[in-house]
Amino acid sequence: MTFTEPAQTPSALLLLGRGADAASERGVDCPGELPPASDPSLVARARAARDTLGERAFVLGHHYQRDEVIQFADVTGDSFKLARDAAAKPDAEYIVFCGVHFMAESADILTADTQAVVLPDLAAGCSMADMANYQQVVEAWDVLADAGVADVTIPITYMNSSAAIKGFTGEHGGAVCTSSNAERALRWAFDQADKVLFLPDQHLGRNTAVLQLGIPLDECVVFNPHKRDGGLTVQQLRDAKMILWQGHCSVHGRFTADNVADVRRRIPDVNILVHPECRHDVVLAADLVGSTEFIIRTLDAAPPGSSWAVGTELNLVRRLADRHRDKQVVFLEKTVCYCSTMNRIDLPHLVHSLESLARGEVVNRITVERRIAEHARQALDRMLALP
Repeated sequence: MTFTEPAQTPSALLLLGRGADAASERGVDCPGELPPASDPSLVARARAARDTLGERAFVLGHHYQRDEVIQFADVTGDSFKLARDAAAKPDAEYIVFCGVHFMAESADILTADTQAVVLPDLAAGCSMADMANYQQVVEAWDVLADAGVADVTIPITYMNSSAAIKGFTGEHGGAVCTSSNAERALRWAFDQADKVLFLPDQHLGRNTAVLQLGIPLDECVVFNPHKRDGGLTVQQLRDAKMILWQGHCSVHGRFTADNVADVRRRIPDVNILVHPECRHDVVLAADLVGSTEFIIRTLDAAPPGSSWAVGTELNLVRRLADRHRDKQVVFLEKTVCYCSTMNRIDLPHLVHSLESLARGEVVNRITVERRIAEHARQALDRMLALP
């Protein structure tokens, strides 16, 4: 297994490699197909609204979005790349963020007050981000203070967190991180303090600490906000280097070491490529581990004829398989798993947002309260200043 930043395939296993033709030749139906839009005029309406808005609107598309949405994106990328792209477009009156709520919040924090950030469906949240709310984190910090360790702890929050959590992190001297720079963020934190409170994804925190910083697994403890004192003793808190929030990604958390073993049995010489939000045993069993951008770059550079099983969100895996028809690219798990909240952004919602903006009506605007935004910006700026 390398954690880095820079056979027979049954119908139960999602066959993505070599495109739909290969699936047809083997008599395998791909179960991951999304139905076409019920209104065939939606594409034309989206194009018309997009043309009307012109440079006034800048459309961002996260890698996990549906193809029907991605086709209208001006840029694609992961959450922080898109937020930075938005900040680099000060002349755009509207930032239409096809992603989830915390991403749109970050875009609002990084853009000017004169720009409106729009989320096509306000119900597009993130289950991981929702696993850490502001009051829970405040109470957890009080537990650390009572244990005498808050003064030697730096909070680091994953980009996949609410603006309020980013604000808490910034106010307490911490920084934001992404899956591609988590190692740098942790090294920065440990240069200043003895411990890190890592929010809200325990798996990214654990995998980075153990596999990239060499921190012993037994010095990583999990703080459960639903238990008294996080379910930890004072001594456990004092002995720990990494205090991991009990949160996870509902997509990446589905993958298991059994999935890895199953694919290895079925596909000779397969390369297992997974995201660091996966469980620790999955990461240990994989060949390569990295961020969404790393996964894309790895498959782009892979030799023709190579076989890959990818442990990340299905929309992206399908898109990569279609792009690399000279390679076999399969979804790591046997069952289809889209990010259900990310998938809420569909063509009807995007059309409604674009047509409303074209009429001068701003719908579903995302705004972050000024004080929260100021502290969150501190945490984001500290990340940007990482060596």
